[in-house]
Amino acid sequence: MPATPVLELRNLNKSFGPVQVLYDVFFSAHAGEVTALVGDNGAGKSTLVKCIGGIHPIDSGDYFFDGKPVHVSSPRDAAALGVEIVYQDLALADNLDIVQNMFLGRERKRGLVLDEATMEEMAATTLTGLSVRTVHSVRQQVSSLSGGQRQTVAIAKAVLWNSKVVVLDEPTAALGVAQTQQVLELVRRLADKGLAVVLISHNLNDVFAVSDRISALYLGRMAAEVRTSDVTHAQVVELITAGRSGELGLVNGDGVNGAKA
Repeated sequence: MPATPVLELRNLNKSFGPVQVLYDVFFSAHAGEVTALVGDNGAGKSTLVKCIGGIHPIDSGDYFFDGKPVHVSSPRDAAALGVEIVYQDLALADNLDIVQNMFLGRERKRGLVLDEATMEEMAATTLTGLSVRTVHSVRQQVSSLSGGQRQTVAIAKAVLWNSKVVVLDEPTAALGVAQTQQVLELVRRLADKGLAVVLISHNLNDVFAVSDRISALYLGRMAAEVRTSDVTHAQVVELITAGRSGELGLVNGDGVNGAKA
């Protein structure tokens, strides 16, 4: 396992007017691993993800990709690096089929017309490579898909573009038990294929089922970055709700004591 993270943020700060949302945040994601980003509502998860994705400019701090400092000022910059984010609303068009959704805004052309055959083949190959068996045809309308199938299409769309980091925002929210299991298996397969996967979730059962590392945010500060196997559910709950669990977490509201693993 490479020691250098694919994605690393150091001393990241972000404010909106007089309100500071993120304080000197350290965060990393490694190839071949699922890193779970957890925290209570208002902890700063969404802001951190939007900084990663180039939606929000960073006030101060360093952004590293493959060990090299980079400047990300727009979603296009993030996508060019290989960062893809699947937001909770999925951003899929119900009136289009799977192929059209996966290539929306990035259509392949042959001369002046769309290269439908190539796009269909690439979409099918991507779904097959992720061992997706719940979608019967890449020409199905998205409006006909279940919640789990929609999530699968959104994830496949993200990995279609040679991405290195895939961020998933609450991918199992509002899904049933069987669909949740399918999505979690897909999340694990993404990491097994060598991608760095960031999983945002409030469901600690999901977090412990698929993650290799857990990063816990507390009131805009990174309380801890630990290996999942080194902590318990109870410790993670304490990190989320109080920023500290025993010797692990924030010290007097500032800095981190023993937070990295």
